[in-house]
Amino acid sequence: MLNQYQQPIGDHLVDYHAGELPEIDQLIGTYARVEKLSLAKHGEDLYAVLGPEANDKDFTYLPINPFQNFSDYTAYIKTLETSNDPYYLAIMDKETGKALGLFALLNIDTANRALEMGWVIYSDKLKQHRIATEAQFLVMQYSFEHLAYRRYQWKCDRFNQPSYHAAIRLGFTYEGCLRNAVVYKNRSRDSQFFSIIDQEWPAIKAMFQKWLHPSNFDAQAQQLASLNSFKTIKDA
Repeated sequence: MLNQYQQPIGDHLVDYHAGELPEIDQLIGTYARVEKLSLAKHGEDLYAVLGPEANDKDFTYLPINPFQNFSDYTAYIKTLETSNDPYYLAIMDKETGKALGLFALLNIDTANRALEMGWVIYSDKLKQHRIATEAQFLVMQYSFEHLAYRRYQWKCDRFNQPSYHAAIRLGFTYEGCLRNAVVYKNRSRDSQFFSIIDQEWPAIKAMFQKWLHPSNFDAQAQQLASLNSFKTIKDA
Protein backbone atom coordinates (compact mmCIF):
# COMPACT_ATOMS: atom_id res chain seq x y z
CA MET A 1 0.00 0.00 0.00
CA LEU A 2 1.33 3.44 -0.96
CA ASN A 3 0.54 6.87 0.44
CA GLN A 4 0.15 10.09 -1.55
CA TYR A 5 3.96 10.37 -1.69
CA GLN A 6 4.26 6.84 -3.12
CA GLN A 7 5.84 5.62 0.10
CA PRO A 8 4.98 2.09 1.25
CA ILE A 9 2.83 2.07 4.41
CA GLY A 10 0.90 -0.46 6.48
CA ASP A 11 -2.68 -1.47 5.77
CA HIS A 12 -5.36 1.02 6.81
CA LEU A 13 -7.52 -0.20 9.69
CA VAL A 14 -11.19 0.71 9.36
CA ASP A 15 -13.00 1.91 12.51
CA TYR A 16 -10.00 1.03 14.67
CA HIS A 17 -10.18 1.72 18.40
CA ALA A 18 -8.34 0.69 21.54
CA GLY A 19 -9.03 -2.69 23.12
CA GLU A 20 -10.24 -3.66 26.58
CA LEU A 21 -8.33 -5.07 29.52
CA PRO A 22 -8.78 -8.80 30.22
CA GLU A 23 -11.47 -9.68 32.70
CA ILE A 24 -11.76 -13.44 33.17
CA ASP A 25 -13.92 -15.34 35.61
CA GLN A 26 -13.30 -18.74 34.07
CA LEU A 27 -12.60 -20.28 30.68
CA ILE A 28 -13.80 -23.86 30.34
CA GLY A 29 -12.44 -26.50 27.99
CA THR A 30 -12.76 -30.27 27.67
CA TYR A 31 -9.89 -31.07 30.05
CA ALA A 32 -8.83 -27.72 31.53
CA ARG A 33 -10.39 -24.75 33.26
CA VAL A 34 -8.65 -21.39 33.56
CA GLU A 35 -9.66 -19.09 36.42
CA LYS A 36 -8.62 -15.68 37.71
CA LEU A 37 -5.96 -16.36 40.32
CA SER A 38 -7.29 -16.30 43.88
CA LEU A 39 -5.48 -17.05 47.12
CA ALA A 40 -8.70 -18.36 48.65
CA LYS A 41 -9.47 -20.69 45.73
CA HIS A 42 -6.02 -21.75 44.55
CA GLY A 43 -3.54 -20.91 47.29
CA GLU A 44 -3.37 -24.31 48.95
CA ASP A 45 -2.98 -26.21 45.66
CA LEU A 46 -0.37 -23.87 44.22
CA TYR A 47 1.84 -24.02 47.31
CA ALA A 48 2.99 -27.38 45.93
CA VAL A 49 4.03 -25.56 42.74
CA LEU A 50 5.67 -22.49 44.31
CA GLY A 51 6.58 -23.68 47.81
CA PRO A 52 9.51 -25.61 49.30
CA GLU A 53 8.56 -28.85 47.50
CA ALA A 54 8.88 -27.19 44.09
CA ASN A 55 11.70 -28.22 41.77
CA ASP A 56 14.41 -25.53 41.90
CA LYS A 57 15.38 -26.07 38.26
CA ASP A 58 11.90 -24.95 37.18
CA PHE A 59 12.80 -21.46 38.46
CA THR A 60 16.14 -21.00 36.68
CA TYR A 61 14.63 -18.67 34.09
CA LEU A 62 12.16 -16.92 36.41
CA PRO A 63 12.99 -13.85 38.52
CA ILE A 64 11.68 -15.62 41.65
CA ASN A 65 12.68 -18.75 43.57
CA PRO A 66 10.49 -21.30 45.41
CA PHE A 67 9.12 -19.95 48.68
CA GLN A 68 10.42 -21.62 51.81
CA ASN A 69 7.41 -20.89 54.04
CA PHE A 70 3.68 -20.50 53.65
CA SER A 71 3.61 -16.97 55.07
CA ASP A 72 5.94 -15.52 52.44
CA TYR A 73 4.13 -17.50 49.76
CA THR A 74 0.67 -16.21 50.69
CA ALA A 75 1.93 -12.62 50.83
CA TYR A 76 3.26 -13.07 47.30
CA ILE A 77 0.04 -14.60 45.95
CA LYS A 78 -1.93 -11.71 47.43
CA THR A 79 0.10 -9.31 45.28
CA LEU A 80 -0.54 -11.45 42.20
CA GLU A 81 -4.29 -11.68 42.63
CA THR A 82 -4.63 -7.88 42.81
CA SER A 83 -2.34 -7.23 39.84
CA ASN A 84 -3.93 -6.06 36.58
CA ASP A 85 -0.74 -6.32 34.53
CA PRO A 86 0.47 -9.02 34.76
CA TYR A 87 -3.03 -10.51 34.98
CA TYR A 88 -2.55 -13.86 36.70
CA LEU A 89 -4.58 -16.99 36.01
CA ALA A 90 -4.74 -20.44 37.61
CA ILE A 91 -4.66 -23.58 35.46
CA MET A 92 -7.14 -26.17 36.71
CA ASP A 93 -7.64 -29.86 36.09
CA LYS A 94 -11.32 -29.79 35.11
CA GLU A 95 -11.89 -33.35 36.35
CA THR A 96 -10.39 -32.95 39.85
CA GLY A 97 -10.86 -29.20 40.33
CA LYS A 98 -7.23 -28.90 41.47
CA ALA A 99 -4.98 -25.99 40.49
CA LEU A 100 -1.85 -27.39 38.83
CA GLY A 101 -0.09 -24.25 37.65
CA LEU A 102 -0.41 -20.63 36.71
CA PHE A 103 0.40 -18.16 33.96
CA ALA A 104 -0.36 -14.53 33.17
CA LEU A 105 -1.30 -12.08 30.48
CA LEU A 106 1.13 -9.17 30.63
CA ASN A 107 2.47 -6.15 28.77
CA ILE A 108 -1.16 -5.45 27.96
CA ASP A 109 -1.20 -2.72 25.33
CA THR A 110 -4.82 -1.70 24.83
CA ALA A 111 -3.95 1.08 22.37
CA ASN A 112 -2.30 -1.37 19.97
CA ARG A 113 -4.36 -4.44 20.92
CA ALA A 114 -1.29 -6.47 21.84
CA LEU A 115 -0.49 -8.59 24.88
CA GLU A 116 1.83 -11.33 26.04
CA MET A 117 1.60 -14.78 27.61
CA GLY A 118 4.14 -15.26 30.38
CA TRP A 119 4.93 -16.22 33.96
CA VAL A 120 4.24 -19.82 32.97
CA ILE A 121 4.78 -22.11 35.98
CA TYR A 122 3.66 -25.73 35.64
CA SER A 123 3.58 -28.50 38.21
CA ASP A 124 5.08 -31.81 37.10
CA LYS A 125 1.51 -33.05 36.53
CA LEU A 126 0.98 -30.36 33.91
CA LYS A 127 4.19 -30.81 31.95
CA GLN A 128 3.58 -32.41 28.56
CA HIS A 129 -0.10 -32.86 29.44
CA ARG A 130 -3.12 -31.94 27.36
CA ILE A 131 -4.48 -29.81 30.24
CA ALA A 132 -1.58 -27.39 29.84
CA THR A 133 -1.98 -27.22 26.07
CA GLU A 134 -5.72 -26.64 26.31
CA ALA A 135 -5.22 -23.95 28.94
CA GLN A 136 -2.89 -22.12 26.54
CA PHE A 137 -5.46 -22.49 23.78
CA LEU A 138 -8.31 -21.14 25.93
CA VAL A 139 -6.41 -17.95 26.75
CA MET A 140 -5.34 -17.47 23.13
CA GLN A 141 -8.94 -17.88 22.03
CA TYR A 142 -10.12 -15.37 24.63
CA SER A 143 -7.47 -12.86 23.53
CA PHE A 144 -8.25 -13.08 19.83
CA GLU A 145 -12.00 -13.68 19.85
CA HIS A 146 -13.29 -11.92 22.97
CA LEU A 147 -10.78 -9.08 23.31
CA ALA A 148 -10.14 -8.95 19.53
CA TYR A 149 -6.43 -8.30 20.05
CA ARG A 150 -4.12 -8.23 17.04
CA ARG A 151 -0.88 -9.59 18.50
CA TYR A 152 -0.25 -12.34 21.06
CA GLN A 153 3.36 -12.50 22.20
CA TRP A 154 5.69 -14.93 23.95
CA LYS A 155 9.26 -14.26 25.00
CA CYS A 156 11.94 -16.15 26.88
CA ASP A 157 15.58 -16.20 27.91
CA ARG A 158 17.58 -17.33 24.89
CA PHE A 159 19.02 -20.20 26.96
CA ASN A 160 15.55 -21.43 27.96
CA GLN A 161 15.19 -24.20 25.40
CA PRO A 162 12.00 -25.72 26.91
CA SER A 163 10.25 -22.35 26.57
CA TYR A 164 11.59 -21.88 23.03
CA HIS A 165 10.27 -25.28 21.94
CA ALA A 166 6.95 -24.70 23.73
CA ALA A 167 6.42 -21.48 21.78
CA ILE A 168 7.13 -23.15 18.44
CA ARG A 169 4.89 -26.10 19.32
CA LEU A 170 2.02 -23.77 20.26
CA GLY A 171 2.12 -22.09 16.87
CA PHE A 172 4.15 -18.96 17.60
CA THR A 173 6.48 -17.52 14.97
CA TYR A 174 10.03 -16.74 16.07
CA GLU A 175 10.82 -13.06 15.48
CA GLY A 176 14.34 -12.60 16.80
CA CYS A 177 16.48 -11.94 19.83
CA LEU A 178 16.77 -8.70 21.81
CA ARG A 179 20.29 -8.64 23.26
CA ASN A 180 21.00 -7.50 26.84
CA ALA A 181 17.26 -6.95 27.27
CA VAL A 182 16.88 -7.74 30.97
CA VAL A 183 18.90 -8.16 34.15
CA TYR A 184 17.52 -10.69 36.64
CA LYS A 185 19.05 -12.75 39.43
CA ASN A 186 22.17 -10.60 38.88
CA ARG A 187 22.71 -11.95 35.39
CA SER A 188 22.13 -10.72 31.87
CA ARG A 189 19.33 -12.01 29.67
CA ASP A 190 18.93 -11.93 25.92
CA SER A 191 15.20 -12.22 25.18
CA GLN A 192 13.82 -14.25 22.28
CA PHE A 193 10.53 -12.96 20.87
CA PHE A 194 7.68 -14.93 19.29
CA SER A 195 4.19 -13.96 18.19
CA ILE A 196 0.86 -15.03 16.76
CA ILE A 197 -1.12 -12.35 14.91
CA ASP A 198 -4.83 -12.17 14.29
CA GLN A 199 -4.61 -13.21 10.63
CA GLU A 200 -2.96 -16.48 11.70
CA TRP A 201 -5.43 -17.29 14.45
CA PRO A 202 -8.06 -19.23 12.40
CA ALA A 203 -5.46 -21.76 11.19
CA ILE A 204 -3.88 -22.06 14.65
CA LYS A 205 -7.29 -22.48 16.26
CA ALA A 206 -8.09 -25.33 13.85
CA MET A 207 -4.76 -26.96 14.73
CA PHE A 208 -5.60 -26.90 18.44
CA GLN A 209 -9.17 -28.13 17.94
CA LYS A 210 -8.03 -31.13 15.93
CA TRP A 211 -5.32 -32.03 18.43
CA LEU A 212 -7.58 -31.59 21.47
CA HIS A 213 -10.38 -33.77 20.09
CA PRO A 214 -10.88 -36.85 22.32
CA SER A 215 -10.28 -39.12 19.31
CA ASN A 216 -6.63 -37.97 19.29
CA PHE A 217 -5.92 -39.59 22.68
CA ASP A 218 -5.66 -43.16 23.87
CA ALA A 219 -7.09 -44.56 27.10
CA GLN A 220 -4.06 -43.25 29.04
CA ALA A 221 -4.61 -39.70 27.66
CA GLN A 222 -1.52 -40.00 25.43
CA GLN A 223 -1.64 -38.21 22.08
CA LEU A 224 -1.93 -40.23 18.89
CA ALA A 225 -0.76 -37.38 16.65
CA SER A 226 1.37 -34.38 17.58
CA LEU A 227 0.02 -30.85 17.72
CA ASN A 228 2.30 -29.67 14.92
CA SER A 229 1.11 -32.49 12.65
CA PHE A 230 -2.12 -30.48 12.34
CA LYS A 231 -0.34 -27.23 11.48
CA THR A 232 -1.43 -25.73 8.16
CA ILE A 233 0.55 -22.46 8.17
CA LYS A 234 4.23 -22.32 7.31
CA ASP A 235 6.81 -20.95 9.70
CA ALA A 236 8.28 -17.62 8.64
